[in-house]
Amino acid sequence: MKYLFAAAALGMTALLGSMPAVAEGNLAANGTDLTLEINTIDLKFSQEVWELETGKYYQLDITSDGNEEISVVAPELWRNSWINQIVVNDLEVKAYGLYSIEFDDAGTFNISFVPIRPGEYSIYVSGYENRGLKGTFVVK
Repeated sequence: MKYLFAAAALGMTALLGSMPAVAEGNLAANGTDLTLEINTIDLKFSQEVWELETGKYYQLDITSDGNEEISVVAPELWRNSWINQIVVNDLEVKAYGLYSIEFDDAGTFNISFVPIRPGEYSIYVSGYENRGLKGTFVVK
């Protein structure tokens, strides 16, 4: 019986030893840029659907025109992602978690993250999601 376990362990070692490392290197070195521009006058997002991959690094710029104070919410996306940093006016925040971001004036948030769980995740402006300010991140 012990020879059976030894043979199985040797087989698994040979199998795993021949597999390439998937997350080799620095994931955050070359991110994919994403953009969301929010038009609060016409109640439109510049894009409504983004297709992402788990384990890939993204840098999302979210820009508001500043015509209205808004809160952009995407808790399910952030809960299922590793967040590297949030940048506002060249100031960086290292956050453990994120629920929403708020615009009091025109400006841009840059959120760097890696999705870790597949699914469809909504991003929306609180109170305006049924009027056009809503999108979906499809993570595969």
